[in-house]
Amino acid sequence: MSAAVVALLLASCLRIGDGNPYTSDLHQLSIILMAPDGELPDYSLSEISVKDINTDADYQAVCDVSGHAVLDVPNGLYMVMASILNGEHSFNGNQSGIVVSGAAADCIVSLSSLKLSDIVIKEIYCGGCLKYPQEGKYQTDSYFILHNNSASTVYLDGLCFGTLDPYNSNSTSVWENDIDFAPIIQAVWQFPGDGDDYPLEKGQDAVVAVYGAIDHSAHYPLSVNLDREDVFVCYNPTYFPNTSYHPAPGPHIQLDHYLDVVIKTGQSNAYTFSVNSPALVIFRAVGTTIQDFVSKSDNVIQKPGSEKDKVVCVPNEWILDGVEVFNGESSSNKKRIAPAIDASYITLSKSFEGHTLMRRVDETKSSKMGFEVLQDTNNSSKDFYERETQSLHK
Repeated sequence: MSAAVVALLLASCLRIGDGNPYTSDLHQLSIILMAPDGELPDYSLSEISVKDINTDADYQAVCDVSGHAVLDVPNGLYMVMASILNGEHSFNGNQSGIVVSGAAADCIVSLSSLKLSDIVIKEIYCGGCLKYPQEGKYQTDSYFILHNNSASTVYLDGLCFGTLDPYNSNSTSVWENDIDFAPIIQAVWQFPGDGDDYPLEKGQDAVVAVYGAIDHSAHYPLSVNLDREDVFVCYNPTYFPNTSYHPAPGPHIQLDHYLDVVIKTGQSNAYTFSVNSPALVIFRAVGTTIQDFVSKSDNVIQKPGSEKDKVVCVPNEWILDGVEVFNGESSSNKKRIAPAIDASYITLSKSFEGHTLMRRVDETKSSKMGFEVLQDTNNSSKDFYERETQSLHK
């Protein structure tokens, strides 16, 4: 779509007409979606969410076939999030900082496309629980689950994961919104294997214990048992010797299920996984190995404004899946993951309640395929929900 066409559309959509249909409390917000050059998604399939950043009020907009949507909203500071699912590709984009104040406003949302991944993040449990029947809070039982969402066997070998800087969604970010890489903070972890050692059958899950792969529920019944043969664990006492966070794995954990530390860039003696708002991504190196990639100084850079912290600049096109988590107890959250990977976010309302973030099941596709197929639009606000208990809680 050319700039001239965009200007013409904006001019036409802002023309209210002879009779102003809006009350003094509502104003027209005009939205135009712009797909990448050479790609033409079906705009009529768009899902557009307009969220007031200050009040958390959420409005839905309907898009026409030209990529144009108009809705009436009260004064406020807004974020517009758009997503389109077109076959095996998703188109996502967002625009924040849109001010509606006493007059009509407009915004252009540039979309990016991404092929849907076979391996998706199914669950993130990061918030911890209470130490009931004792007093206190417990947070070293974090885990996440990966799921093979395809009809073919996939392999975990060589798959990497990390979280984006800043650790928490309500912390100050030093990164521009349009950077083409994910700034991975503190460490990159990788599944072992030579290519076909760790198969994941269709509809099968893989559990990753971020901290202790032990039976946490033995002492704290509101927690979970992660001492299971199918669990992989982030355990490397050379890099992360803090045994309060990284105790020796339980007797049921297989030695070849220890994840590798590709590189450590942080200073902490324990891996840091936000208790209220991690930005988690899984990825594979393309055209090189992750080891060769991190060996080049241009790919591991000093975090702007920090004399100690470095980040690994993982190209966005390497990322298979990502989930942006917002802190539900803060009003100053900011996105870290690129919109093509996750158009929006899922909110964890409270920490230390045993709540977990779960991807929704696509019941129609699951029935058709004969195994569990999860919803995947690369839009966490649509794909995930907050569940009151961990899926592994017994």
